[in-house]
Amino acid sequence: MAQAKNRIGGRTYPVLSRREIEAQIAEGRKLIIVDQHVLKVDGWLKYHPGGDKAIMHMVGRDATDEVNCLHSPEARLMMDKYRIGRIEGRWKNFLPPIQGGKFRPRLSDGEQEEEEEEEEYDRGLFPQLARSEATASSSASASRSPSPVFDSHKAETGSGLRNRLAAGQGSPSATSLSSVDDAAPEGPIDGMAHLDVLTRKEIKLDLAKYPPPDPAVQDAIVEKYRLLHERIKAEGLYDCNYWAYAVESARYVTFFGLMVLFLRWKWYAASAFFLGVFWHQLVFTAHDAAHMGITHNFQIDSLIGVFIADFLGGLSIGWWKRNHNVHHIVTNSPEHDPDIEHMPFFAISHRFLGSLRSSYYERVMEYDAAAKFFISLQHHLYYIVLLFGRFNLYRLSWVYLIMGQGPRKGAAAWHRWVEIAGQVFFWTWFGYGVLYKSIDSNWSRFVYVMVSHMVTTPLHVQITLSHFAMSTADLGVGESFPQRMLRTTMDVDCPPWLDFVHGGLQFQAIHHLFPRIPRHNLRRTQRLVQEFCDEVGIPYALYGFVDGNKHVVGRLADVSRQAAILAKCQSVLAGAGTGHGHHH
Repeated sequence: MAQAKNRIGGRTYPVLSRREIEAQIAEGRKLIIVDQHVLKVDGWLKYHPGGDKAIMHMVGRDATDEVNCLHSPEARLMMDKYRIGRIEGRWKNFLPPIQGGKFRPRLSDGEQEEEEEEEEYDRGLFPQLARSEATASSSASASRSPSPVFDSHKAETGSGLRNRLAAGQGSPSATSLSSVDDAAPEGPIDGMAHLDVLTRKEIKLDLAKYPPPDPAVQDAIVEKYRLLHERIKAEGLYDCNYWAYAVESARYVTFFGLMVLFLRWKWYAASAFFLGVFWHQLVFTAHDAAHMGITHNFQIDSLIGVFIADFLGGLSIGWWKRNHNVHHIVTNSPEHDPDIEHMPFFAISHRFLGSLRSSYYERVMEYDAAAKFFISLQHHLYYIVLLFGRFNLYRLSWVYLIMGQGPRKGAAAWHRWVEIAGQVFFWTWFGYGVLYKSIDSNWSRFVYVMVSHMVTTPLHVQITLSHFAMSTADLGVGESFPQRMLRTTMDVDCPPWLDFVHGGLQFQAIHHLFPRIPRHNLRRTQRLVQEFCDEVGIPYALYGFVDGNKHVVGRLADVSRQAAILAKCQSVLAGAGTGHGHHH
């Protein structure tokens, strides 16, 4: 540990070296960097209202932008008590342990450590390539034929690979990369080697389209992003428009009233329709409350969210927070983002065809027989599967509450019990009061459930629309937070009079940059974000609703096509007696 000291705010913090921080993480401590200070957050994991997984993805990283955008100023001040030291100069991110990062214990050989540190950084810069390369190296002789991308160039150093990719030259096997198309690979190549080629191609395409993960470039983007944040605050865009919520509440009451009216008249399909619309609209305000975008008070907004989600909608707002905060941090990461992990029904990246392990669900997402069937037809089944999306949300909510996956200590510990009370209340008024007491036949009950739940399908389309067609490549630890959010998220263009239908979810790219901005201010924020994107050279993805859907279905069709190529490769090798299945 460095002996240098620095006094901040009346307290003295030691300057911790990168090597010391790495050693402490290797010993099991959870250290993150925020505003040039080292925070030891081990004790905070069981208290964090947003769940422990979100914090785990920040271990060893500079989490300043993620922390500031997702937390209130009051929460930020509370975090100061977890400071144990500070850093000097620019921090070079580690790959967090939850994402597969390896950390060295304390060693005495400084020369060896310096060499290993460079190799460690290279593995973190393009982790998808590093994982594939490691698997290829360890299994080339035992489980499959050599990969033309990785195995034939094992002599090239990590820094050489990094420099060539960052310079836009692609991989050492540029010819094999550029020749990847929709045809099956020729020659003695197995399916997994083909997926390796696709991974490298996806990364190369993003490096050509977006600013490179070069420290100077990314630091400039971060600086302008933080200036944009200050401008947004100065223009009052964090101030909630309560009149807009009065209008929203009037709309909710109208839809619920129509549901009750048609139920009394025994017009069950009409009643179910308006109940579904009521649920659909309610989710938007629950989303605002969970991000503290209404009153900006944690407990008040939490209670608003619990009332809407649990008591009126039967869904757990606590589950949503735990899931959604991870999604905001590792957006569109196949291994880590639960919002795109829908195996066996959907795979939006070819990488799911390799049976990835989800760090969120802590299990392997098997590319098994069921997955092969659904993914081969996923572009045809997309809207059909989404019709049943709400039923899956019930399941996830009850798993969260029964298993106690939320915080069990601290300011949010009591939320679990209020949520369980809310679930009992919901199934009493909806399950008993509406379905059992107010409807006179089982068939009518079935129709009522189906119609009311399937009417919410546009919400599930809206949620998936913003991400399914966007990049799933991992440009690694060198990429800044704002660039990753804009690279993995699209906005949907619509006229202002349709904003209430989309509920703010049409501005997902803006929302990912500034999650706590009240949704009624997102349209005003759009102009500022567009100016920022033009200034830093990051493409701003904006599509119409129809075009956005076409991109999503096209992405699903492309992965389905790659699944067919994978099956063909494995079939050819099996026929030649050289196939051994795929590896994890």
